[in-house]
Amino acid sequence: MGHARQPVLVVDDDPGILSAMKQNLTAEGYQVDTATNGLEAIEVFEDSAPDLVLLDLTMPGCDGEEVCKYIRGYSSTPIIVLSVRGSESDIASVLDLGADDYLVKPFRMVELLARMRAVLRRAERQRANRVICGELEIDTEKRQVSRAGQIVSLTPIEYALLAELATNMGRVLTSQLLLRRVWGAEYVDSPVYVKVIVYRLRAKLEPDPAHPRYIVTEPHIGYRLTDTI
Repeated sequence: MGHARQPVLVVDDDPGILSAMKQNLTAEGYQVDTATNGLEAIEVFEDSAPDLVLLDLTMPGCDGEEVCKYIRGYSSTPIIVLSVRGSESDIASVLDLGADDYLVKPFRMVELLARMRAVLRRAERQRANRVICGELEIDTEKRQVSRAGQIVSLTPIEYALLAELATNMGRVLTSQLLLRRVWGAEYVDSPVYVKVIVYRLRAKLEPDPAHPRYIVTEPHIGYRLTDTI
């Protein structure tokens, strides 16, 4: 199955869902740990250091959003949120916290497995290039980004989108192309993903996010990385 027993943490307060998820993921070759609430999730995460977290949002006490914020405080481990809450604002809010993906319950297991493979591929992908754009330097071998010599902390999905723009610097990439390359072909109808990540990148990288110098929007087409000065 090709996963080399990759460790996955599944967090949900429904015992039936946890049991079914563990059974299905184990059958697919993953090593599965579980947690029934946010506090337990943090403890298991620290003990097991999983390659991927599958995270429910609505839990008593410490909810999924708090867990997501805690993990993103010091780790780039991919997080896929699994929730019954499926509005655009819910998805944008959790992506803004640093989650890599969002799947609305109920979902098909085959779709979850495809999303898992996609985020794990992104986490492992390395490119041996260095791109300089004005005061920005993107070292895609070290997966490190700096602005005016200062390291900028990016989430895995933020870095993946920036690296795609960087390796095509000056070229306009459509939202659909970015969705296919960064998230996967199954995401081509989800432009909100690109908008949220571009917004976050501009907040971290641009001298004036309201007037972007580096990540420029081409209206009705997509985005390109350039130095407009």
